[in-house]
Order: sequence, then C-alpha cells, then structure tokens
Amino acid sequence: MAQTAEPLVVLDEVNKHFGELHVLNNINLAVATGEVIVVIGPSGSGKSTLCRAINRLETIDDGSIRIDGQELPQEGKALAGLRADVGMVFQSFNLFAHKTILENVTLGPIKVKKVAKKEAEEEAMALLERVGVANQAHKYPAQLSGGQQQRVAIARSLAMKPKVMLFDEPTSALDPEMINEVLDVMTSLAHEGMTMIVVTHEMGFARKAANRVVFMADGRIQEEAEPEEFFTNPQSERAKDFLSKILTH
Repeated sequence: MAQTAEPLVVLDEVNKHFGELHVLNNINLAVATGEVIVVIGPSGSGKSTLCRAINRLETIDDGSIRIDGQELPQEGKALAGLRADVGMVFQSFNLFAHKTILENVTLGPIKVKKVAKKEAEEEAMALLERVGVANQAHKYPAQLSGGQQQRVAIARSLAMKPKVMLFDEPTSALDPEMINEVLDVMTSLAHEGMTMIVVTHEMGFARKAANRVVFMADGRIQEEAEPEEFFTNPQSERAKDFLSKILTH
C-alpha cells in the first residue's frame, strides 16, 4: 500500500547549538501516526533536547519540524494550539501542587479547549481510571506516590487529546518499584495506537513497546532499527559499545 500521507512528525535537517556544543546535528526523523519511537543513547547525546525541540520548549538553529503537516510556529496563539496537539510528560511530574488531581487533569481542556466543566470532569475521571488512579481524584499531588503522580501527568496530557505524546525520561525520577506501573500505562497506550516518542533508559520497554529504536550519540542519530534487530545486531561501534555497557549490568 503506497504511503501518500506525510508522517505525523517530521524533523528535517534540524540543528541546535548550546554555545560551542552541537547538541542536535543534522537530525532527520519521520514518525508515522501510531508509531512508537524509543530514543536511547548515552547521557549528553541530545535525546532530551530532541524531545523538547518537538514542542518548541527548545528553539532550533535551523532545519524544520512539522507536526501533522504544519511547521512549528514561533510563538503566540499558533504555538499554544500546536502544543495542545503534542502531549509532554517530563522526568518531574510538574503537577500543580495546590490543585486536586482532578483539577490538574481538567485544567487544560477547560482553559485551552473551552470544554464544559462537567464534560471535562467526566473525561478526566475516565482517564484517571485508565491510568489506575481514579480513587485519588480528590487528593493533592503531595498525597500521591511518585508513580501515581507520573500516571496523573500522563492522564493530564491525554486529556488534551494530543496527536502525539512525548516522554522525556518519564521514569528516571522514580523509585524502582514504581517504574513498572508507569511503563505499563505507556505500554498499553502504545498498544492502543498512540503516536509516541519516548526518551528512556528502560531497555525492556524499548524491546516490548517500540516499533523503532533510535540510537543517538554526539548529537547525531547513529542508527535506527526495529528493537529486536537493534538489540541483537547493532550496526555502529557506538551502539555496540553502549549496549555492552548497559546490558552486562
């Protein structure tokens, strides 16, 4: 079947410098609707910067980033509109401490999308149910564990009905026993067809949920392949070196 539609997310010759450091070096990446991309690589390889550039939390020096055919706007209303299409889940949960879990999830739909409060609350409760924290709806973030807070953050992103979800090391701030409860939610999202770009150190998740693994080092995409192929038969020396260090521990 011929692919006529443009992929949902397209990065074309994207460059970004922090001073002398070339953190994104001619990045080309296309992500199809429903595809799950896991970005891995050593620290400082540009993974998080890549993730943050896709919803313009980081500006780029040159090249282009398109989402659903639209070039990323510079600022203003158009950028806010685009950000609504791009959900983002960070290392830190970024929930509003003085608002209940339910209020955290309904805030975006009510304020940005002008959804009626009752409807927003019904949808929020369904999402909290989906991520397994519906019984915490009237508590405040500080009353929840880190794993629960991160699942709320995922629900909050989903409430905006984004076209694509970005995850920037969503489990790296969590205690080990909480990591799986967040990865399980992400895995089920992947299986339901959510387009996802995930920066993570969790190789098990990459193996289980990714359609494609993108390996970055030194600000470049060194290689990309299906998970099984990448983990069993990496092509580049950098990837072999990286895998030998992480898979032996």
